[in-house]
Amino acid sequence: MEKTKYIESPEEKKATRDGFGKALLELGEKDPNVWALSADLSGSTRTEWFANRFPSRFVQAGVAEQNMAGVAAGIASCGKRVFISGFGEFSPGRNWEQIRVSICYNDVPVVVHASHTGITVGPDGASHQILEDIALMRSLPNINLIAPSDILQAKKATHLLYEQNMPGYLRTSREKFPTFSSEETPMELGGSNLFEDGDDVAILACGPMLWQSLLAARNLKSKGISASVVDVYSLKPLDNKMVEEMANKTGLLVTAEEHQVSGGMGSAVAEALTAHKTDAVLRRHGIYNRFCESGSAAELMRKYKLDAAGIEEIVTEEVKKNKG
Repeated sequence: MEKTKYIESPEEKKATRDGFGKALLELGEKDPNVWALSADLSGSTRTEWFANRFPSRFVQAGVAEQNMAGVAAGIASCGKRVFISGFGEFSPGRNWEQIRVSICYNDVPVVVHASHTGITVGPDGASHQILEDIALMRSLPNINLIAPSDILQAKKATHLLYEQNMPGYLRTSREKFPTFSSEETPMELGGSNLFEDGDDVAILACGPMLWQSLLAARNLKSKGISASVVDVYSLKPLDNKMVEEMANKTGLLVTAEEHQVSGGMGSAVAEALTAHKTDAVLRRHGIYNRFCESGSAAELMRKYKLDAAGIEEIVTEEVKKNKG
């Protein structure tokens, strides 16, 4: 893999949900067939920007996520391109059946935008911290999944999912994170980006964990540990070729995600590894079979070792264990 350039000391911090909102507005300007629906959360999920500009193509479904998904499927079946948006805990957490049957089974072009995902939603607590959405959505046929790592990647992901003309899932966050990519940073279905190139271990991360992994790699370098860092933004389809290449190159993979380790990105990587003849070791790091609690994003990331220091600790432990 070729190394992708990134901004090592970014000054701007933005939430990935803002990238979705900006891209949706751009798509609405370009295509009069683009519609958007919200479940009484248009301000928080940034569909409000679209609603203000294109009120005749916006539907406020209210606190009724199941209805939102069903109505969206109906609109899409009439030749429209539809985006539905809500907190991840409620969409897909509450309306998974309607997404499965009305959207994916019928293979209609509806993109599900889930904001406020993972533990970085922080103070809202366990009831609002969706840690199982990747597992839920990855199991469905006829759908693409993307988890962007910064605002620019979120914009590109929104356009990319629109271009597929089929069901899609976009996972974003409320918390603001550094904007370290550029307009030239690649994004494609089944793709990934190598931001740091090392030989001892490969850290595969997605979403907010990507920046934390880049910081961890810098600290690991001072310890004499050479780490590759890969942005696994395309969760379905996964970049299987990248997984094989990193496994062969380093012999040790560590995945980092703010999601249950069961069924998430780490599980997708494990499945990919089984298709290749390799002796590589995989350590899946994330939330280990539990619910979390209220706290700031920084506090929770620190507690569950999903900040730079925690990822550094996990990787150091695995390198010592597996490479002596």
